[in-house]
Amino acid sequence: MPETSATEGRGLVVPFPSRALPAPADAPGAGGTPAGPTSLQVLRTLDSGPHGLMDEEAEARLAGYGENTLPARRTVSWPGRFLHSLRDPFTAVLLCLGLVSVAVASWGPACVITVLVVVSCALRSAGEHRADRSMAGLRELVATTATVVRRTGPDAAPVPREIPVDQLVPGDVVRLGPGDLVPADVRLLRANSLSVNQAALTGESAPVAKYPVDAPGRPGSGAPGGSGSGAPEHGPFGEPQSCFQGSSVMSGSGTAVVVATGARTRFAAAHDFVHPRGPSAFDRSVHGISWTLIRFMLVTPPLVLMANAALRGRGLETLPFAVAVAVGLTPEMLPVVVTTCLARGASLLARAHGVIVRRLPALHDLGAVDVLCLDKTGTLTRDRPVVVRGLDAEGRDDPEVLRWAAVNAWWTLQLADLPVPDALDEAVLDAADVQDAQAHDGIAAVPFDPARRLSTAVVRVPGRLGTDTLVVKGAVESVLERCALDDDRRRRLLRLAAGRADDGLRLLAVATAERPARHRPYTPADERGLTFVGFVALREELVPSAAGALRVLADRGVAVKVLTGDHPGTAARACRDLGLDPGEVCTADRIDGLTGPELAELADRTTVFARCTPEHKARIVTTLRAAGRTAGFLGDGVNDLPALHAADVGICPRDAVDMVRESADVILAGRGKDLTAIDHAITAGRHSGVTIATYLRITLSSNLGNVIAMLFAGLLLPFLPMLPAQALVQNLCFDAAQLTFSYDRPAPAALRGPTALRPRDLLRFITGFGALNAVADLATFGVLALALYGPGGADDEAVFHSGWFTENLLTQALVMVLLRTGRRTAGGRGGGPVGRAAAGLAVTGLLLPLSPLGPPLGMTALPALYYPLLVAVLGLYAAALAIAVRRGNRDAGP
Repeated sequence: MPETSATEGRGLVVPFPSRALPAPADAPGAGGTPAGPTSLQVLRTLDSGPHGLMDEEAEARLAGYGENTLPARRTVSWPGRFLHSLRDPFTAVLLCLGLVSVAVASWGPACVITVLVVVSCALRSAGEHRADRSMAGLRELVATTATVVRRTGPDAAPVPREIPVDQLVPGDVVRLGPGDLVPADVRLLRANSLSVNQAALTGESAPVAKYPVDAPGRPGSGAPGGSGSGAPEHGPFGEPQSCFQGSSVMSGSGTAVVVATGARTRFAAAHDFVHPRGPSAFDRSVHGISWTLIRFMLVTPPLVLMANAALRGRGLETLPFAVAVAVGLTPEMLPVVVTTCLARGASLLARAHGVIVRRLPALHDLGAVDVLCLDKTGTLTRDRPVVVRGLDAEGRDDPEVLRWAAVNAWWTLQLADLPVPDALDEAVLDAADVQDAQAHDGIAAVPFDPARRLSTAVVRVPGRLGTDTLVVKGAVESVLERCALDDDRRRRLLRLAAGRADDGLRLLAVATAERPARHRPYTPADERGLTFVGFVALREELVPSAAGALRVLADRGVAVKVLTGDHPGTAARACRDLGLDPGEVCTADRIDGLTGPELAELADRTTVFARCTPEHKARIVTTLRAAGRTAGFLGDGVNDLPALHAADVGICPRDAVDMVRESADVILAGRGKDLTAIDHAITAGRHSGVTIATYLRITLSSNLGNVIAMLFAGLLLPFLPMLPAQALVQNLCFDAAQLTFSYDRPAPAALRGPTALRPRDLLRFITGFGALNAVADLATFGVLALALYGPGGADDEAVFHSGWFTENLLTQALVMVLLRTGRRTAGGRGGGPVGRAAAGLAVTGLLLPLSPLGPPLGMTALPALYYPLLVAVLGLYAAALAIAVRRGNRDAGP
């Protein structure tokens, strides 16, 4: 029995139903068999009645239970987000370098690093704070009221009223109508042709019929199918007498008593089974690159100190230079560039395409996605059927069947006083000639109910006075058992229907019967001895933009996996109609017996997984990630939560349930689960990923070349090759120029495939190009030696410092232009911000030693001989760089 807690003051006993999942068999609403509690027993347990609670009782229970809201996720303050940003590995590298700079009293680098860390954290915190504000706006769009029946006193009449959903308490009696969201877990007391969509909870797209099990004439245990009803559900969601928070009313109406609210609902309990998310693709890449940088940073200063001590007899006076070398290796602007790229991409996505990125690194993960897992319903298909054709008893096309189905749909809607047409009836009327149906005279209607699983319209055919025609439409089994058929023909028709179902079609059976005209009302007892007419074949309506979006995703190198709770045939047909080859459809029961490697092989070659539970979806996504894929998941229901958390990036639409929106990384704020919006998001992610990767390749390869040259120069020269202040100014100039990468536009060719930061590939690239840059620096040393010690040379350390400073900035400008991703295929788009920044960097390198700032930095004018020799070195360096780039592109290309 439910747990109880007494409310002080009035002696009222407030029952607290268990929030366990699944519920105990003896809990209110549990079980769908006659052995379960009746509606009256449930009302007594809840200390309620058919007329609802009194206002005082409801207030007392609200104090005992709390509001009917999900466990709140605490909003992180802006300062909290700022402090959390300090945990970013790139930022941690800079903080370590800043501490080393403070330890050796290098205050200039320490101040610069501090400013960069603050700017990076502020940008990231501001971007995520904006996303939170957008999320708050989406919450306001969700319906927040329910119709409840309450009384003002013991003798007062019950009055229906609209109250906020969060004010509902167990024992409240609520009314449900078409389009309503079920506001809590409820037990039905009365229902009229009620069907509920539980896709957010189970993944099953077809509506499920709901009815009180102890109502007169109820069917046996189990949920019936039929018109507007899906396949039978198993487990708690298959209980016909129970409706759950998170589902919605598709048709019909009902009255129910609330049995669980807030954190005690199954909707909330589902969140307890979600495991914490592991590191995403961005997290893994960042950690790998950061540890590589940390190792270089820790090894470089001791090497410099030991080499100078052994070969030059220098002591701790070279410590500032050693720290400057480490500073020169580390990309100080990395957190700023990464955060700026991601924040700018997220802002553009939100403004132009209505896509909200709640976690900035998720934008990079979108660009790295190479497999997108999604549900079928709402993404590839809509939540409504469309008629394919009418079929006769042999399976041939027969328009006459559709005509009779339209007569049933039209006159049932007109005569049965239904609030809205059934979704199946709407599909039939959309496909048929309504005027032909209107030409009949409607006499009576026996509407659909879950017990019969069919509906009947009684009409008079023009020219057939004295004869009434019964037109019956509904579930195949229910209609056939009322037809005058022998067993062999009935079995053959059932096999035909089953075969069409395996092909992804949903069938309704249509039959007629003629009766002498009468005044006595028609009842379900008249639905006997029918003449079978045929079948109406339906399928789910396809999303118009889905086929084109699937082709675009395939062109972009993103594989699509459909993970659905639907029938295998239904899922396969939808994929075929959209041009996506389903291959061999795998059902969830096959997954259960597979080991991890076996499932990895199956997941790699399978496109459609059907009859999936939430656990199956999460396991498939986890397996794909373990196999080295970067997986995205698009879902909107509670049943999608485990998979959303298992994916590298979780995506949901704006109308997803609140718990899913709070868990997702990316929210499609437009209507529905539009794959076109996902394509825009993936493109923006790749744009950011390419920009970040380009920055890392250019910066690290250039810095590594400089460090190698510094080490050699420190061993060969009797003085320091570059003063710490000069190294700091050089880094600041290079870093400022590289900020423009955040505003660069990569060529379309660079965005065709997934982009990911791969530490091993990056290390291989920077090693090769860094060595090439070091060769250019060493060649510059030869030029400087000739300029210093040749004819008319000036033996001056300041000249060497100035010459190397100028050469460094010029080679870095060349690298920015030549190693820019996709530059050769950009085609006439000009230098852009990066080209202009590279030009500015080159001008700075040439003019700074000649400016008034030169002497304070230890630099002076260079001899005339230096410039033509430098041009020769730079020309050879640019040619070697271009050859290396072409060879790398050829090796990487098909």
